[in-house]
Amino acid sequence: MAGVGRTLAELDADLTGCRACPRLVEWREHVAETKRAAYADETYWGRPVPGFGPADAALVIIGLAPAAHGANRTGRMFTGDRSGDVLYQALYDVGLASQPTATHAHDGLELYGTRITSPVHCAPPANKPTPAERDTCGGWLAEELELLAPAMRTVVVLGGFGWQAVLPVLTRAGWEVPRPRPAFGHAVHVELAGPAPLHLVGCYHVSQQNTFTGRLTPAMLRDVLSRAKELADLDDG
Repeated sequence: MAGVGRTLAELDADLTGCRACPRLVEWREHVAETKRAAYADETYWGRPVPGFGPADAALVIIGLAPAAHGANRTGRMFTGDRSGDVLYQALYDVGLASQPTATHAHDGLELYGTRITSPVHCAPPANKPTPAERDTCGGWLAEELELLAPAMRTVVVLGGFGWQAVLPVLTRAGWEVPRPRPAFGHAVHVELAGPAPLHLVGCYHVSQQNTFTGRLTPAMLRDVLSRAKELADLDDG
C-alpha cells in the first residue's frame, strides 16, 4: 500500500484500485450494479473514494466512510447524499467552499484550504465498517496525512469512529497523542505537538440520524468549522 515518493494525486489514483477488503469490495460493487431506483439511469462509481480537496490544505476533515448511494455513486466524498448537503452548506456558509451544494463530481465545487477524507474509503454494509477494515484502510489515511503534513494545521474529525481511527495514525506519523488518549466529544479541542503543531477538533457526524434528531444542528456545525478555520489560519476564500 505505501509508496515511496508518491504525490497526493498518485496516492488517490492508486487508492481507487484497492481490493484489500473482500466484504467491502463485494458490497460496493453489488450496490453499484443493483443501484437505487432514483439513480437507475446513472453509472455508479463503485470503487474506493479518494479524498477531495487541495494538496496544500491547512484544514482536513475526516469522516467515516462513503455512503452507498452517495460517494459510492458519485465518486467524491460526501457528494450526492443528505449528509453531504448539510456539510457542504456549512462549509459554504463559513467561507470554505465555493458553493453550498455537491451533486456530482463535475459540478464545479471547490474547497478553499480544506480537504475531506475518511478512515475507510469503501462503502460498508449498514454504514458500519469493521475494526479490521478500518485498520486495513488505515495505511491510506496515514500516507495521505503524511503528504498533507507540511501545510496541515487543523483536523476536524466527524464522529467517534473516525476519532478512534485517526489517533493511532497521527501517532505513527509523529504527533504526540496524550495518554490516556483524549476522548471524543463534540467541539473537543486537543493540541498535538509533532512535525508541526496540530489542532484536533471533534464534531458529531453529519449523519441523518444526528441531523434529523437535532443532535447536530447547522449552527453547531458552523461553529465547529468556523473555529477550525480560525485555528488553521485560513483567510476568507
